Amino acid sequence: MGVRNQTPVVEFILLGFSGIPNSHIYLFPPFLAIYLVTVLGNLMIFILIQMDSSLHTPMYYFLSHLCFLDICLSSVTVPKILVNFLRQQQTISYHECMAQLFFLISFTGVECVLLTVMAYDRYAAICKPLHYSHLMSPKVCTILAFATWVWGFLHALIHSALSSKLYFCGAANQIHHIYCDLPPLFKIACSDPHINELVIRITSFFVGGGPFFFIFLSYVFILSSILRKRSAETKRKAFSTCASHITVVIIYFGNGALNYNRPSAGYSSEIDTLVSSMICITPMVNPLIYSLRNKDVKGAFRKVLESQRKLKRHHAMN
Repeated sequence: MGVRNQTPVVEFILLGFSGIPNSHIYLFPPFLAIYLVTVLGNLMIFILIQMDSSLHTPMYYFLSHLCFLDICLSSVTVPKILVNFLRQQQTISYHECMAQLFFLISFTGVECVLLTVMAYDRYAAICKPLHYSHLMSPKVCTILAFATWVWGFLHALIHSALSSKLYFCGAANQIHHIYCDLPPLFKIACSDPHINELVIRITSFFVGGGPFFFIFLSYVFILSSILRKRSAETKRKAFSTCASHITVVIIYFGNGALNYNRPSAGYSSEIDTLVSSMICITPMVNPLIYSLRNKDVKGAFRKVLESQRKLKRHHAMN
């Protein structure tokens, strides 16, 4: 019987947590905590940037986009995981899976390019300080931010269109993953995913490898410029402004490499689940990195708290 004559799949079973007994009891609290910290942490930094005029600079403008993006990225996967824990049934419909796939690819693609733009901002600030206001004018920042989002969604559109052409049939509806992603779907497709895999290899260079190389090159020039500075205090400040971004880049691209550039065999299902869970954790880590290491963010937070105290005292006196 031909592949197309078999019953098409309308629902997938997610087997990522199948090896963990009573996973809904033990994993629901930590995943809920991860999601709450992610949303509240990123939302707090986003609001601080909007409220404090001292943070109205290109660096924090792009950081606000990163915070919003991390909320979106976490919201693509974690809420569905939480709902499935409550239902004690790890399933996702075909259309939900395709939607999750589209937005997951979109937001991860946007973040790759956004981190690259943030690296360029640090390059312009440290290596071209006299031209910084021109290179990173409000108009340029708006265009760059808009371009990152368009790039991410166009990238996702390509993969989603190709994935929608794949045929899933019969009993081939068990995804060994905790959410819908391209490699696990290719493994269970009844039709040949060769073209899809080829497109992933090609686009991964432009969306992953290209941005990472540009970031690496930017920091080569930044490091060279910093080392030429005579003042130790100037060097310290320059390194400090880059430390948070470098940390986020290492975590994000390291996680991407583990997810998409590892051998298809040789890993247990437990390791696969642990690695895939990192995409839920990374958006939580970003606000912690920027708030703990960044004096400007901590200073803005203190100012907001102080203004709130003064406002309460004023209301109490009246």
